[in-house]
This record gives sequence, structure tokens and C-alpha cells, in this order.
Amino acid sequence: MEERQVNRDETFELLSNHRRRYALHYCKHREEPVTLSDLAEQVAAWEHDKSVDEVTSSERKRTYTSLQQTHLPAMEEAGIIEWDDEVELTPAAERLNVYMDIVPEESVPWGVYYLWLSAIGGAVLVFAWFDLVPVSAPDIVWAGLVVAAFAVSAAVHVYRNRQTKLGRTERPPELE
Repeated sequence: MEERQVNRDETFELLSNHRRRYALHYCKHREEPVTLSDLAEQVAAWEHDKSVDEVTSSERKRTYTSLQQTHLPAMEEAGIIEWDDEVELTPAAERLNVYMDIVPEESVPWGVYYLWLSAIGGAVLVFAWFDLVPVSAPDIVWAGLVVAAFAVSAAVHVYRNRQTKLGRTERPPELE
């Protein structure tokens, strides 16, 4: 089967619904085909902030029906899952990761962080160049400190992005 390319608008439409995001997260976390029943049970648990054992049959049934009639067909049409007896992610699902950069409410977006880091690093280098810093050190030391700050920041950024990747944790990142 030829892999279908999902355009940006379709991708945003797919990811705009929490049930589809939860379903993707569950499938990525399991790394193997899952039954619709298991998927519906876990998605219902996340939606109602309960354990799987606490989900009522009506909550499970509403989620099951919604997944079966609406969400899984849309995801299958987009080519990110294959669905028959079990739900399985296709390689196209990996391309959705770039759209799932989750920024917790209390944190600064990385782009803004790097902009400020650049401004501060640039100021340090200008002050060092004109010998306006209170501590005497060769310019190479100041440049090394700026490079080290960017290297540490980039390492933290990569680590945080991996932690908030769909399927990486037990619960979807947006629920953490």
C-alpha cells in the first residue's frame, strides 16, 4: 500500500481532538497492535481521570463508539493507522511528532529562551571585548562560557523534548 502524505491542515485537524491524541499516545506507548476495546478503555480512563478499573461501562461504551465511528476512520483515512481487528500505527504516524512539541504552562517556549540566551551571551562577549567585565579573563574563556551555556541548554532541550514525546510516558504528556 502506497503511503499517503498528510498535509499540514489535515495534521492539525487530526491532532485537534484529544481522543485522537490519546489514541496515538496509547498506540505509541504499547508499540504493538492494540484492540479497540483496550484502546477505548484506556482513553476513557484518561478522559475521566480514573484508573482503567474505575471506568464505568457507559463511559467505556461512549468512547468505544466514538473511536469506532469517528476517530479511527479519520486516522485510517489519513494513513496514520491501519485498523481491522486491531489498531496499528503506520510509519506515517512518526511524522506527527514534530507537531506535538508540548510546552507546559509554567515554562518559557524554547525559541524565546534561546533568544534571551543569545542576547545575554552577546552582551557578555561585547563587555569582555571592551574589558567592561569586573572579572579579568581572556576573551576565549568568555566565548567558551557562552558556547557551554548553549551546549547545556541544547542538551536540556533535547532531553525535555524526548520526555514529552507521544508514547514515551505512561500517560499522555498533556495530562502530566
